[in-house]
Amino acid sequence: MPERRLLDTTDLFAALPADALADLRAQAQRRTYARNDVLFRQGDSSSELFVVDRGRIAIAQRSGDGRESVVAVLDAGGMFGELGLFDDAPRSADARALIDSTVVVLGYDPVRGLLRERPELLWVIVRMLAGRLRATDEALADAVFLDVPARTAKRLLDLAAGRDRFALPVTQEELAGIVGASRERVNKAISLFTRLGWLAVEGRNQYRILDRAAMEDRATL
Repeated sequence: MPERRLLDTTDLFAALPADALADLRAQAQRRTYARNDVLFRQGDSSSELFVVDRGRIAIAQRSGDGRESVVAVLDAGGMFGELGLFDDAPRSADARALIDSTVVVLGYDPVRGLLRERPELLWVIVRMLAGRLRATDEALADAVFLDVPARTAKRLLDLAAGRDRFALPVTQEELAGIVGASRERVNKAISLFTRLGWLAVEGRNQYRILDRAAMEDRATL
């Protein structure tokens, strides 16, 4: 099935021999979620990891007063929920479908059995976790050293993924969570970019980058 073949392409499972991969495929499940459905909440017990098959999943943390900070936005092929595989600790963040989405779900037990048989695969996981730690370090540095317009320019460029015309894949509130600022301050930054002629708003959540060099420069200041 296509959703099970998705396991073949993830960093964790791509190097597996055919028989081991077949065993995991047989135990994988496919689940579908509507927009804004919650897959799990911060503090929930953990027993499964997930791979995005279709759609878009937000990983977010909430403050005591209910404000949301979006830690990551995952598209097809993105893996999440694997931290509990190693410590059985509760979920460290919420996972929510930003749009109608389908995920492939795999329980921890078969993965743990595989890692006991093939401990060299732990290096793949170490590389994955190191990449996430680097991304966290970068986000912390941005929060300290970059102002809101700089962080907004940087996140817009990330979401554009090299395209000049792009549809914002998140709501304004979710963009604010990714930037780490209020919606009002992020909207002011976007308005500033449009006045300067760097960015054009061409419809609901539709943007066009007019001066990429200027946006890239502002993203570092």
